[in-house]
Amino acid sequence: MRELAETEPERVWMRLKAKFGDPDRVTRDGRRRSRRDPEASVPFGKGRDPRALGDVLGGFAEDRGWTTTLARAEVMTHWPELVGAENAERTEPIAFEDGVLTVRCASTAWTQQMRILRAETTTRILARFPECGLESVRFIGPDLPSFQRGRRSVPGRGVRDTYG
Repeated sequence: MRELAETEPERVWMRLKAKFGDPDRVTRDGRRRSRRDPEASVPFGKGRDPRALGDVLGGFAEDRGWTTTLARAEVMTHWPELVGAENAERTEPIAFEDGVLTVRCASTAWTQQMRILRAETTTRILARFPECGLESVRFIGPDLPSFQRGRRSVPGRGVRDTYG
C-alpha cells in the first residue's frame, strides 16, 4: 500500500483540502450559483419581467451622468412646443452652457418680445425638463455687420452722415 502524502506538493494539497474543503466536490460554477439568490433563477420570478427600452436606456444614461446633457438637448429639440409655433419660427436656441440658454431672435423687435416672455418661457422649460439645470434664458438679436473689425477699420466713431 502506498503511503499518503509522500511528496511536498501532495502534503500542501492535503492541507489546503482540509482547510478549504474538497474542490472536486463543488465546481466553480456551483459555488457561484450557491451564492446567488435561488429566487432569481426561477422563471416568472421576481425581477424577471421584461423592461421597456426607454427604462433601460434611462438607467444607462443615469449611471453615466448624462441626464443633464440629454435634458438640455431635449429643450433644444422641443423648442416649438415650449414657446409656441409663431415664436419658434422667429427664434432659435443656439447654446445651452453653464445653466444659460442662449436664443437667437430674427429681429430686435422679436428679441424684445421674447424678453417680455422670459419668465413664462423659463417656467415652462423647468416644469417639463427639471433636470436640465436651467438658470436663465438669454435672448440675443440677429447678427448684423459690424464696422468695428476688419483690415480697413479705422479707430473712431465709425460711419456717420456727412451731408448736413
